[in-house]
Amino acid sequence: VRPLVSVIIPAHNEAAVIGTNLAALKKQTYSNLEIIVVDDSSSDDTAAIAKKLTPHVFTRRHAERSVQRNFGAKQAKGKYLLFLDADMELTSTVINDCARKVQADKKIGAIAIPETPIACNFLGQVKAFEREFYSEEGDPDTDAARFFTREAFMKAGGYDETLTGPEDWDLPENVAKAGYRIGRINSRIIHYERIPSLIRLLQKKY
Repeated sequence: VRPLVSVIIPAHNEAAVIGTNLAALKKQTYSNLEIIVVDDSSSDDTAAIAKKLTPHVFTRRHAERSVQRNFGAKQAKGKYLLFLDADMELTSTVINDCARKVQADKKIGAIAIPETPIACNFLGQVKAFEREFYSEEGDPDTDAARFFTREAFMKAGGYDETLTGPEDWDLPENVAKAGYRIGRINSRIIHYERIPSLIRLLQKKY
């Protein structure tokens, strides 16, 4: 039996995209999954849509993304943990490729997954243009690991709940400090870039 993979998705008012994300997970070539949605008290139909596709939907009071992710990890039963944003869509072999990679090399504790951005507005186009300059071979300054072995995630202490934005790079650094290697696959995540304002983009980059 293939090891269970827990997919953890924090969401806040993501009714426009959460269905696409979850539908893509149902089409993965790796079938032993549990899907955990941590709904941040959404005022739209995010939770209702998610409950149609997974029984593991938790509603939490407003908290930063790292808090929601760590909460999801505590509910998870999988040997492996995959953290996604609600506005992402996996191509069909992503989870299978990640699982095979960590099973083939026990020194790997995390996997970076390349992203293909799809712009939903002008600022999204700017962000997508920026990503065109990222290395196809992988670069720790731009690639953030999203797939972790539970063991590595726990030894690294999970996501730093005092960080918002840099936590995507902070956790893989801590995984590496704990003695693990960071792997990378070729299968891609489709990321629907929806940047609400220039100020928000600059705050994230800062």
